[in-house]
Amino acid sequence: MRVTRKAAALGAATALLAGGTLVGGPAVAAPAAACTGDQLSDTGGAVRTDSTHVRFSVVNNGPACTLRGFPTVALAGQGSPDSNKPLRVLPRGEARPVVLARFGTASTLLTFTPVLGEADGYCASGADPTVAPSLVVGVARTGFQVAPTDGGQFALCGDTVRATAFRSP
Repeated sequence: MRVTRKAAALGAATALLAGGTLVGGPAVAAPAAACTGDQLSDTGGAVRTDSTHVRFSVVNNGPACTLRGFPTVALAGQGSPDSNKPLRVLPRGEARPVVLARFGTASTLLTFTPVLGEADGYCASGADPTVAPSLVVGVARTGFQVAPTDGGQFALCGDTVRATAFRSP
């Protein structure tokens, strides 16, 4: 079926009826700007879900924004930023944009290579375990220093962490 210019113009004119308001498809909202570190805050620490998994969440305190990607992670330097130990982040899953409304939250799940054994544990690789009281989790070009919510410390083997992309609950 062929549409002529006159038929297309008639369709556009018909859409303008109803008091001069365009009647047609739904309005499309402009995409939300990228989230900035100034508008995000952490939700109170790093929540252990088991011995090797930690959930870290942020809340948007500003206007709607879009968060996308994976965090950066470092072991905190025991009071000295010069002693931070950046960890290599191995991404898990696909990074999709997450639109956060005002007070909306998004989280990532961090997975560490476990320390084996009791008390003074060991690494299967033979390396010494690393222990730190807190992590610095980077999101939206801002670092959040967080401690485990259970009062413990972070212990891991190696210098890598697996992380899921940020997701909204």
